[in-house]
Amino acid sequence: MIKTSNVYQYLISILFLIMIISLNGQNIQEEHSYKDISVEQIFKRVREHDFNPLNEENSMTMDRSLGKEGIADLDDKDWEVRLLAVRDLVRAGNEQVEDIKSGLTDRSPHVRQVSAKALGILSAESAIPELEKMVRRDKNAMVRSQAVIALGQIEARSSLELLRKRVEKDPSGDVRHQCELAIDQIEKQMGATNKLREAFLSLDESTFETVQENDQAPDFILEDTEGKKWQLSQFEGKKWVALIWIFADWCPVCHGEFQDLMEMQEAFKKANIQVFTLETHDIYRGRVMVGKELEPEYWFTDKSFKQAYSNKIWWPHLLDRAGIQAAKYGADPLAYAVHAEYINRPATVIVDPEGKVRFIYRGTFWGDRPSIEQTLEMIQEEDFSYEHPQRLKKK
Repeated sequence: MIKTSNVYQYLISILFLIMIISLNGQNIQEEHSYKDISVEQIFKRVREHDFNPLNEENSMTMDRSLGKEGIADLDDKDWEVRLLAVRDLVRAGNEQVEDIKSGLTDRSPHVRQVSAKALGILSAESAIPELEKMVRRDKNAMVRSQAVIALGQIEARSSLELLRKRVEKDPSGDVRHQCELAIDQIEKQMGATNKLREAFLSLDESTFETVQENDQAPDFILEDTEGKKWQLSQFEGKKWVALIWIFADWCPVCHGEFQDLMEMQEAFKKANIQVFTLETHDIYRGRVMVGKELEPEYWFTDKSFKQAYSNKIWWPHLLDRAGIQAAKYGADPLAYAVHAEYINRPATVIVDPEGKVRFIYRGTFWGDRPSIEQTLEMIQEEDFSYEHPQRLKKK
């Protein structure tokens, strides 16, 4: 007869084996989600997607049905295809940089763009020669712009001479602007951070566009341009919160909103409103926006804003790296091209003192959202029925 203790030992061994198999299966699934998607499969997804077209200068997205700048369809998935392609290429990592570099010569400008973006985030120094070639020869301003951004993120000192030449001779003013920034970024050794890479690695599509009006606002902790951390829930029970996603330093609309905020400081303080502006870039670009780094020559103003910003910006400018929080609210990181850079939708979110989301506004073009004054009035009157008079309408 088999002893009872032996039976118990046998059963325990079987249970232990089942547990190991289960854990291994889980690990295999996790490994599959990260590693078993080949770089070529990622490129194929991008190639086969029907993106909204760019204008003749390859600097602005045009709605495919309206023929106007912007995207009227709030359910459009261009942004998600781009964002997940970049995420998956970053997940492929430096071990597959050679495969990622092959995308730089792809026939699809969208594949070239996401490849360049991922290589910049990965700080892939081995890609510098191929990125320089793109800067010199690629006919698409969007792609050249992304290659320049990548060289800045990689801190490619060997590219400085090329970038200085392109500041003078690139046919696109948008690309010339990115060259100015890349030169400064390289010289200051402020390339892509580990925090940027970690943000892209942690992007979770199950959270995209999940927050609706009247939901409890999901908590976050984000850094400002000085590295100070801010937590949304710290204002629960205390203040209204306005979250305003802006584009970048090259955006005249965004600078106009900054001017309005500076002039209305006392009004927001009196109304007990905490304002945050948010940018989906890394630390260097965020600091450029608030006047703490280089001030390039802007085509939309002859006046310097750097000194005024240093003295008058009273609200925190937060770094929503990879657009993790923006994606939850439908601000759609990499939604469309503005000045030869894919960027998020303009979005304004208002959270009440109980932590409830009272207002989510997702723009259809660059100027489509409530003004700063209108945002203040909405909170004061608790009337959130705003719609921009020129809002694009889907056919």
